[in-house]
Amino acid sequence: MQDHKINLLVIEDEEFDVRRITNTIIPFNKNINISQVVSNGQDALNFLADKKHKCDVIIMDFQIAGGLYGEKLIKAIRKIDSTLQVIVITKRTINQSDLYFANQLLDSGAYWYGTKYPSDIEEYIYQPTDFILSIMNAYEKRRLEIEKNRSQSKLDRNIRSILEKRPLLGQAESMLELHKQIAQYAQSGASVMITGQSGTGKELVAMNIHYNSPRKYENFITVNCAAIPKDLIESELFGFVKGSFTGANQEKAGLFELANNGTIFLDEVSELPLQAQAKLLRVLENGEVDKIGRKKRYQVDIRVISATNSDLEKMMQAKQFREDLYYRLNILQIRTPALIDHQEDVPLIVEHFIKYYSVDLGRIPPKLSPESTDILNRYHWPGNIRQLKNIIQRLVLTSEQEITAIKVRNTLGLVEKSAQTTAAQVMSANDKIKPLKEVETNFRRDYFKYVRQNSKTDADAAYKLGLAPPNFHRMCRELGLK
Repeated sequence: MQDHKINLLVIEDEEFDVRRITNTIIPFNKNINISQVVSNGQDALNFLADKKHKCDVIIMDFQIAGGLYGEKLIKAIRKIDSTLQVIVITKRTINQSDLYFANQLLDSGAYWYGTKYPSDIEEYIYQPTDFILSIMNAYEKRRLEIEKNRSQSKLDRNIRSILEKRPLLGQAESMLELHKQIAQYAQSGASVMITGQSGTGKELVAMNIHYNSPRKYENFITVNCAAIPKDLIESELFGFVKGSFTGANQEKAGLFELANNGTIFLDEVSELPLQAQAKLLRVLENGEVDKIGRKKRYQVDIRVISATNSDLEKMMQAKQFREDLYYRLNILQIRTPALIDHQEDVPLIVEHFIKYYSVDLGRIPPKLSPESTDILNRYHWPGNIRQLKNIIQRLVLTSEQEITAIKVRNTLGLVEKSAQTTAAQVMSANDKIKPLKEVETNFRRDYFKYVRQNSKTDADAAYKLGLAPPNFHRMCRELGLK
């Protein structure tokens, strides 16, 4: 028997039956202790609600005084603590052959039940051995459930930590819609295709789908299909058996096997060669992994999330991507918005990464000057979140107390044009003097480029230059900028 003493709560309104329960337990009082005896359901709930009281197993009569008894009381007890185990002792059945009644008790959350009859046995309750064993087994079940809950709580904390370290930032309408899609698609087991520009956080979206899904406690495996040599990608994804080719000295599990019961994320799925596409289709259709040199079937239960910034429909037309695979992968689709489409989130994202990299360096976060903030907010971010993250990391590494506008411009590669351009700036010592019209055209082209780089949209650039948008677009075409 276990070292820990089992604490019981007895819910019984008949002194005769309390005495029989007590007498039955006396030989085992070294390991089993009655913490409290109550005569009605409400007193039982009050006792359990007080965290100072110790209770592992509850012994209760099915029918007791008061309005709270039976299945209703069992459900109320389990609501307070789902690990508490309830043993029902009842007069409603002389023997344990009433299966309908037994199912009612078990469905409501009872662990075991026994009969009070025959009532002429005064020293102990009927079936004392079964009764004592049920207490011990109920306690062990509670202990295992508590341990399971602890392990699950630890896993939940780890998942929260993973998501907090790489948050999907943004409060713009497009980002709120993205969060809504993630929450909706996470509950499904269907394949998801994530599209969008490079650097918009497609892997982050896939990770959020997995860690909010029923598969969150299983493996999440990321595969960059573009980074694996084409002659190795089949063995990496699907594995091989021993002796299937020269050098195959032992069996190797592929990434699909390692992700079994979990999620696999195929980034740059458009880079898969056609033969690997055929094997991937087999996994999606019947869960069968086609190992190299296989002699038996390998089954997996897996969710596939894929991502690409290529035009798969054009690739299908060019016979570079299988049409049947495309429709299998593209059951659900999410498009990650470019940063320019939720530029109002830039201040929030900048603040997050300044704090993140400052904490990583063990330094006080540097302050952004107002002009620096304005430059970062207005920049068009062609590399999206990935570029912004990289820029902020460099700014934090190279700044002390303040991130200046000059440092932001230099880091972004923005070269300001002087208001007064001298002849020395127009040509070098070895240059021939150029026609004025050519110099003016070159200056206009460079200046238009600079203004566009520091504007949210072309309409904003036209406004800054004092031009009507149609005139601005016409001049851009004349300068070769369109």
